[in-house]
Amino acid sequence: MDAQSYSTALADLRAVRDQIKKTRATLAKQEADRDKRIIQLASYEKAKAERIAPAAGLGVADIVALAPALAPDSLAANDPQPQAPTPPAAQATAESAPRPPQPTASASRVPRPDPAETRAPQLPGASETPRDLPSIPADSTGDAWFSHTSGLASTRPNFTQQARSTVFLDTTTGVLVHRNQTHHLDLADRSAADILTAVFHTIPEGVERIYITAGDPWHRDTGRYPYLRDAVSAWLNAPTPGWRTDTGRGRDRMAGHFVHARNPVGRYQRDKGEQHVEIRSVGEWFDIDGDDPHTIRDAFVLLWQALRRHWNDAVLMGSPSQTGRDLWTRTIPQRGQYSDGFPVLSEELRGLLHATAGQGRNELITPPRVPEQLPQLVEYDRTFAYAKHTWKSPVGTPRRITAHTFAAWSQKEQMRALYGCGHWQIRVTVPDTWNHVGLLPAPAPGDRAWHYPAEPGTTFTTWAGGPEIHTALTNPLTPWKIEILDGILWDDGKPLDDWAKKLKETWTNLSAQAHFHGAAQQARAAHLASRAVRSILLYGIGAFAQRPRMVTGTTPRSLERDVPPDAEIIGFNDELITWQKPTGFARDPNAHPEWAAAIWSGARAALLYQRHRDDDTHAGALHTPPGTVVAFRTDALYLTQPHNWPYHHQPGDYLLRGHLTGPVTAPTAEEELLTLRDAGRAALTTEREA
Repeated sequence: MDAQSYSTALADLRAVRDQIKKTRATLAKQEADRDKRIIQLASYEKAKAERIAPAAGLGVADIVALAPALAPDSLAANDPQPQAPTPPAAQATAESAPRPPQPTASASRVPRPDPAETRAPQLPGASETPRDLPSIPADSTGDAWFSHTSGLASTRPNFTQQARSTVFLDTTTGVLVHRNQTHHLDLADRSAADILTAVFHTIPEGVERIYITAGDPWHRDTGRYPYLRDAVSAWLNAPTPGWRTDTGRGRDRMAGHFVHARNPVGRYQRDKGEQHVEIRSVGEWFDIDGDDPHTIRDAFVLLWQALRRHWNDAVLMGSPSQTGRDLWTRTIPQRGQYSDGFPVLSEELRGLLHATAGQGRNELITPPRVPEQLPQLVEYDRTFAYAKHTWKSPVGTPRRITAHTFAAWSQKEQMRALYGCGHWQIRVTVPDTWNHVGLLPAPAPGDRAWHYPAEPGTTFTTWAGGPEIHTALTNPLTPWKIEILDGILWDDGKPLDDWAKKLKETWTNLSAQAHFHGAAQQARAAHLASRAVRSILLYGIGAFAQRPRMVTGTTPRSLERDVPPDAEIIGFNDELITWQKPTGFARDPNAHPEWAAAIWSGARAALLYQRHRDDDTHAGALHTPPGTVVAFRTDALYLTQPHNWPYHHQPGDYLLRGHLTGPVTAPTAEEELLTLRDAGRAALTTEREA
């Protein structure tokens, strides 16, 4: 792309931005009209919220919030004054934490998608009230939470995972790669039915997994739907003659379609016979840049071969998260303290951690906290960051550390506890002289949303991990005031260390192949394979967090009254209503949100402060001048000036990824930041090639 085409593309982007603003304004008017009609319907003496909800495309709680008189008897008995629906993370009061409902057994179950993929942008005027975080009950009820779930533990498998016959399909060109053979398919209009027909006509037997490498066929009708999820759901649920939605088999409990805006999973089963197949996106594993199916297949072969050096029974499963957790279970000790497995926390503590332990830090700092015209925009990305924070994790039965207990300890005991594996409820005060970025997460408006207060004198109550609290107390600028209100403390252990070391060695080996291989295609395949290793660790850690599950189902439009009353409508067309409803936590033997929370806390802390012992230096946001941090984005820092931070190709090192010379107009929205990021990366690549 040259300068002229870049300018043209920017102009086109602005036009899209303006159109989005108009669309949002129209949507706001339509929603206001919908709400008015709901209130009118509520005046009918026989009106029922469960009838109005599916017609409006809302949940029953949303209808009750608009028309309190329609509250069902069961809801009215518990809450005489219905309020607007509260996000799951905020439903607990100071006396109790959420206890999710038990699973039901009807429709296909899928993990809850990321909120960013399921919600429309928040419109102006939406509630700005920060959500409340749950607390541990003060009485013996809270003490009872500090246990493990009976009969549920992570144990080493006693079986060998079975590999699945896999093909790689570019739905744009119709190129199919199966083993070392290449085929050219006619995919008609690229429906799931057309793909299944074409693939099994070409390869009649044995295909169990179809990876889509390009074309995103589930997005073919996006113009007909308001959101990507609606288009994806319609594509997955369209008729597939000769096939039906898979209901699972054997040890594989994954059943039903997984509706995701960009990386969905379609699971199908022959109407007659035992043939099972899934259609997946390669985007789950790594980002591609025009790579053909041959290169992508080579990447998977290299990945499997590299993993086999450390796990002689390694098998690549459908997703990196499945693969990561399966490989981890094969590192559980066969003898010693945890040879019987790692017990799973009580459901109450898992619910508390889900509600109070955020993941990556994503924050855009805008003028006047940064100049309106930035002198430069420099991007640093922490390489393979989470692998840096797996050396120590919580193990054993957790202990409750009350405010009274903590206060009775010596300063040495307090710092040892905060440096250990813990999760703490705290009251925080920003120092009066503070002039840098915020250090600790606080609940913000919206489900699972966090922000980082930095205004001097601000006081807030939140939950945070030991690494962040330790950083706030010992930072190189000014210690923050922190009061411990309650806490959960575990013993220090190494349940993930062996797993992570093997993945790090695999990543190092593949990265070296990518750098030194003489053949361009094999070098590219090795690079993609190294990115897949990153995904295995990253999403494997995320899988330990175990979000509450959702049931997804469909109901004919003619039977809309049969939509479950507590379901949320997520899509509909002329024939079907697609809905989802929470089912709480499954009895997952590998649910360890305490491990994910500890790693995420360590990674957020390292964005602020990281010591390089071998170089006797430090890196991170707190080692930059005030007013020079533009944004945090999970593992990346965006700054207004470059820094000479050490980079030794090790996990956690800060890699210079982009450099855009100024003046640069400071971004005020995420889309603007991403545009500048891409321009900065392109500029740095051009500079290095010059």
